[in-house]
Amino acid sequence: MKLASIDIGLKRIGVALCLASNIVTPQVAILRKNRNQAANEVKAFLKEWEIEKLIVGYPSASEEMQRRIKHFVNLLELEIEVAYFEENMSSIEAEDLIKGDIKYKRDGRVDSIAAKIILERYLAKKQ
Repeated sequence: MKLASIDIGLKRIGVALCLASNIVTPQVAILRKNRNQAANEVKAFLKEWEIEKLIVGYPSASEEMQRRIKHFVNLLELEIEVAYFEENMSSIEAEDLIKGDIKYKRDGRVDSIAAKIILERYLAKKQ
């Protein structure tokens, strides 16, 4: 099954793929200009890769972000299965992973690595 995960933020949406076995690769993050543009880009990404299931990072701590995330996912009008999965600390873990490798920039790399971590956790829990 082809899986994708997204880590939805207010400025960027991190994206990761798992097309075969349990190999997860981060993709170029989607920069958010507005929610409709971002939703259209996520839909196009999912269609391009023929994704069968979307895993959405979901914060347990913030009800406001939970509401925003669910609203954004509703904008996607998806016909594939969607699963919400705990994302706690994924962004901090992603930042730790890239420290020293690249100069930290707000280009979306951390967001997509966070999406990769979310998808890896999801896959590990499914086994």
